Amino acid sequence: MKQAEIGAAVPNVDALKAQAKRLRAAMNEKQTPITQSMALEAIARQWGFRDWNTLSAKAKSNLPRAWFVGQRVTGRYLGHAFDGHLKAVRSASGGYWYVTVIFDQPVDVVTSDAFSSYRKQVNVVLNEDAVTQAKTSDGVPHMELRAA
Repeated sequence: MKQAEIGAAVPNVDALKAQAKRLRAAMNEKQTPITQSMALEAIARQWGFRDWNTLSAKAKSNLPRAWFVGQRVTGRYLGHAFDGHLKAVRSASGGYWYVTVIFDQPVDVVTSDAFSSYRKQVNVVLNEDAVTQAKTSDGVPHMELRAA
């Protein structure tokens, strides 16, 4: 089955290389060592591509959005809508981003009616969908971010 047929989005190159690294480790544990090149080719076939070069070309054309310092953003933080801008941005492997968001208006991070605690700035780790893995107790992501 071809990748286009299953409709799955191809991860970025770092995520694909991490998959190959895990495959090599698993094969080594089974006393069947393989080279990195063999692992990359196997990952390409798993994704429905004929070889690593074809897969990596597709992955490069499918890079996650590029966040940048000073960019205007909007979204939700702990259930509160916000507008703000990015103070710091750093990409990480696997399509993740470390970002520091400065809110235009401070956000209350406490749900209690007894008191409030406002944050003007937060540091979060976003996945390639611009959502945090961390969630509140009711399953809502801590932050969902969009370019303004």
